[in-house]
Amino acid sequence: MYPTIIMKSTMYKKSQQKRRTSPCNYKERFFVLNTQELTYSEPRPGKKPTLKGCIELSRIKCVEIVRTNAPIPCKYKYPFLVVHDSYFLYIFAPDNDCRLRWVRALKEETKHNNLSPTYHPDVWMDGRWRCCHVTEKCANGCHPCGSVKPLPPTPDLQRRFSDPKQRLVVAMKDFVPAQDLDLPLHKDEEFILIDSSQPNWWTVQDRDGNVGLVPCTYVAERSCDNFTRFAWYNKDITRTEAEELLLKEGKEGSFMVRDSRQRGVYTVSVFTKAPGSNGEKNPRVKHYQIRQSEEEGKFYLAEKYLFSTIPELIHYHQHNAAGLITRLRHCVSWGRQVSEEPSEEPSLETLELDPEDLELVLEVGSGQFGLVWQGEWRDLKVAVKMVREGAMSEEEFKEEAQVMKKLSHPKLVQLLGVCLHRSPSFLVFEFMEGGCLNNYLRCHRGALSQDTLLGMCLDVSEGMAYLESSNFIHRDLAARNCLVSEDLSVKVSDFGMTRFVLDDQYTSSQGTKFPMKWSAPEVIKYCRFSSKSDVWAFGILMWEVYTEGRLPYENRTNTEVLEDLNAGMRLLKPRLAPQSLYELMQWCWKEKPGDRPSFTVLLHELASVLEL
Repeated sequence: MYPTIIMKSTMYKKSQQKRRTSPCNYKERFFVLNTQELTYSEPRPGKKPTLKGCIELSRIKCVEIVRTNAPIPCKYKYPFLVVHDSYFLYIFAPDNDCRLRWVRALKEETKHNNLSPTYHPDVWMDGRWRCCHVTEKCANGCHPCGSVKPLPPTPDLQRRFSDPKQRLVVAMKDFVPAQDLDLPLHKDEEFILIDSSQPNWWTVQDRDGNVGLVPCTYVAERSCDNFTRFAWYNKDITRTEAEELLLKEGKEGSFMVRDSRQRGVYTVSVFTKAPGSNGEKNPRVKHYQIRQSEEEGKFYLAEKYLFSTIPELIHYHQHNAAGLITRLRHCVSWGRQVSEEPSEEPSLETLELDPEDLELVLEVGSGQFGLVWQGEWRDLKVAVKMVREGAMSEEEFKEEAQVMKKLSHPKLVQLLGVCLHRSPSFLVFEFMEGGCLNNYLRCHRGALSQDTLLGMCLDVSEGMAYLESSNFIHRDLAARNCLVSEDLSVKVSDFGMTRFVLDDQYTSSQGTKFPMKWSAPEVIKYCRFSSKSDVWAFGILMWEVYTEGRLPYENRTNTEVLEDLNAGMRLLKPRLAPQSLYELMQWCWKEKPGDRPSFTVLLHELASVLEL
């Protein structure tokens, strides 16, 4: 008896790269799923398709949707993953409906297999899994596989909408369904909470009466009096008790949320060591009352930053000070310090180096926070960033080290270790033989090919696309802050100003210095940084590359540059830049941030130019 055909479609597949030297390519294939196997063939117009692959269904271990911000070079943009034996087959569907049909059908046909409990939700790229940065391709997955969740209870819609005691939740961020029973969330939209008994998934109902499951961490109750599940909430603690607890903790940004004297009103208490009016450190506790706007009823601590829920407000200010004396760094509860969400960051203790193993050889530069040395560590050439005494606090030093360690990518300069227990403290990085990019360009004028110049821009865009996908902004991107390796690979460096952002925008505190000639108009006028202001700076960096290290706006003062930008003037086309590259620069220099491309788009465009 012949097997029954279940589905067939034309889609794209990525090469499985069964050997390290195998090329990575994307090819159109005709897929057929029957009750015994999944096959794919090369379509040949006017001829019978040529069979290229066959996977027995009994060998399939996992079928899941792939979620990635990595550029997809083929025209079909909706990937899913089929794991069989020890291989990973990526298939790209033309639309989400097609992808969901295939995933459901494959799951149904393989539900009795010995399935893997975990998988990698992102792709394997540059020698590591993008989701967890593990460098072993056959390593176990880092994320639970999708499973069939129990059907939510069917609500009585009339009773729910007429119940004056119904519980409302607000979406804190978007959620894209991965399973049939999931319900999409759109940030700031309200939903009726049907069932919150499950620890991870809540059942909600949208305004159209659709009922489904959503992650409970993506929503918050609209009422402002139910915070018991959040570690930052301290019920029935007085102002004096809060101050004693935070002063005892003594860490910059330690905070809690407590009840105010006025019923139904809440206060954020935060510890700071910020200098007082005399310029000296002044450890104290500041108290901010959470207020509501009269028109919309939204919550705020600083009037420009409004939020639909208090948990959303706290979550935002944990990453951006935005009007507060310091951002909310460390959540404090009675007798213990906890975090609202478990940290995935590596402990700095695991990065601690023995200073005796490190030899300083040559001073190679200086920066805002101290000197940079060439050194040797266990017969390895390294770069050592020494922190000048008083340049930053211990907490700031640790925070920068955590950022550097967390942001691990082949196109970012890699942190190798730290030394916290000596003065001055220092960070140890991989050594880049070519030095900073702007000096390298100047020293090799006339000797660099078009492919080399384009490759440099491509390397930087790849590193910045990774930062963008990780919700980080650099704020000081320029050729001077990129380094060149011995093989002419360029990596992004200097994360001293890097900030994590939730809404792709960071407003700096007053007095923050920034490089005028690399700064977007919204940075110059309002100190508003975002990934799109990084894109503007990347356009300047491309201009630097194609002028072989010239200073942008030569012989122009900062005031004159600002006048030129306000008049719509931009840097002229470099002699070495092809017209297509100059058009990309101009795209980066659009007046409105929303009109500029993302780094993912720039990476794709630069790769397209390289292929030509």
